[in-house]
Amino acid sequence: MSKRDDLIAKYAKDFEEKLNMDPDMGLLTKVTIGCGPSIYNQDAETVSASSKDELATLKKNFLIKKLGLTDGPKLMEGIEKVMEQYGKSNRNKYRPVVYYLLTKHFKKEAVYA
Repeated sequence: MSKRDDLIAKYAKDFEEKLNMDPDMGLLTKVTIGCGPSIYNQDAETVSASSKDELATLKKNFLIKKLGLTDGPKLMEGIEKVMEQYGKSNRNKYRPVVYYLLTKHFKKEAVYA
């Protein structure tokens, strides 16, 4: 297995253990690949839900630029809902898992088709 395959397996395990759900592995793989080299950096691999700056960057760079959503209060509401779903007390929120959940929340799976 490649390093990326190992990471995808780790993210799938996170879905099972922390979210009690089985992800669509095709979509998870595409979302992970879309994250680029950030998944190989321990700090960049995770999202800090407590950092307003990081959440604003997530909104701008992922929701607006990547998913093509229009800016508005619904975007931050979606981010907050996903963070709640992932577990506020869960310290390690992996970026590909957060992106996957946001993609599903906003029904933008077609971006990765």
